Amino acid sequence: MSLVKLNIKGISYSQTQNGAYALILNEVDGDRKLPIVIGAFEAQSIAIALEKEIRPPRPLTHDLFKNFADRFDIVVKQVIIHKLVDGVFYSSLICERDKIEEIIDARTSDAIALALRFDAPIFTYKNILDKAGIYLKVNPKKDEEDELQDSILVDDLIANELEPNAPRENYKGKTLEELHNLLDEAVSNEDYEAAAHIRDEISKR
Repeated sequence: MSLVKLNIKGISYSQTQNGAYALILNEVDGDRKLPIVIGAFEAQSIAIALEKEIRPPRPLTHDLFKNFADRFDIVVKQVIIHKLVDGVFYSSLICERDKIEEIIDARTSDAIALALRFDAPIFTYKNILDKAGIYLKVNPKKDEEDELQDSILVDDLIANELEPNAPRENYKGKTLEELHNLLDEAVSNEDYEAAAHIRDEISKR
């Protein structure tokens, strides 16, 4: 199976939904986005890592792992999102020490927080992106607004400790056709966290 390289588009949330977060990964050589719902702590850790000049007064858990790895000459070479089951993404850290490679299972949010700290590339398999990727229409003006919103979000995450939020709507009673319509609507509204929940419900069917 071929690997597809991803980069981090940003972290999305709606101020009206009590801190529901979606990490948005972008296909490097394509237009698809991969939204992954994450917790508040991981969102804060990723946001701090994205802002290179910001250092917390004491190391966060992911910073501690990085310091530990540096001390023992362990390097995270890459992160691979290798499986999607019932809406849950599974990832692996590809590590190296003394030219010996090891593979370690990790939650995707933790793996990406560490990838940022090690400057390691992030990959997924093509079949996962085919299944869970979302196409968005290109709108340069909207992209600029998104970048501004992402920068505001980073400041909010660093300044506040917010609680993660469960899906705001129960999609189990919806038909597949209704779910696909809701997914199209969520994508059009750039509502990534809702799109991720709807996509996960479709995948379960």
